[in-house]
Amino acid sequence: MFYASWSDYKTREVSNRVWAIYAPIAIALSLTELLLYEPSQWPIYGLSVGVTVGLALLLFYAGGFGGADSKALMCIAVALPFAPLALFTPLLAVSPTSQVVFPITIFGNAVLFAAASGIYMILRNIIWHKKTKTSMFPGALASESIGKKFLVLITGYKMKVSKVKEKWHIFPLEDVDDQFVNLKRKLVIVPHDEGREKIVERLSKASEEGKIDGYVWATPGLPMLIFVTLGFIVALFLGDFVWLLVRLVLGA
Repeated sequence: MFYASWSDYKTREVSNRVWAIYAPIAIALSLTELLLYEPSQWPIYGLSVGVTVGLALLLFYAGGFGGADSKALMCIAVALPFAPLALFTPLLAVSPTSQVVFPITIFGNAVLFAAASGIYMILRNIIWHKKTKTSMFPGALASESIGKKFLVLITGYKMKVSKVKEKWHIFPLEDVDDQFVNLKRKLVIVPHDEGREKIVERLSKASEEGKIDGYVWATPGLPMLIFVTLGFIVALFLGDFVWLLVRLVLGA
């Protein structure tokens, strides 16, 4: 997971060889443990793996997870389907989910930590706005819905079009439509890798022609595997942070 996280950070890609090595070893170790020491855990093992694989595939096809993220979650499922409480006793919270579907706890932690990065994005955007005294949503972008604006604020920040063009892992969060007399500028909440180059070219052309300012909304594309790895480590040693927050809110 450390290697996969490093690769995800450097290139936003992880070789399939990682999972081709990880999965068979994980399956062999888990099946050996079940056969020799815990044959009664077969149903729970099947349940945990089945639920996790289903979730990973759903997230992948819905566009919420990349291929490497989904494969990592599935590999974790076959390696540690339920919390290894005999080896690691979490210091803060052991949820019922951890004891049956441990990868879901890891996933919950990962999503929580990734969501926390939204705080950084908001602060960065506020500082940029105060520093440049430039509108965050100029022109047609001002008419976009509050929901879209909020999602853009927590997932991206303003960058020069030239910088977006240079950095392949940066995805534009807006697009322009030049089929109208007046250029139509709009926010794009879910960036698609397949259309990135065309969108960047349209934005670059509009900027060069003076139809839009030199700054556009863009997102670096979070290296989610780093958050999955962090969620994994935290789940082992500290516990289920989502469960902990729920208990704090409910006063349990």
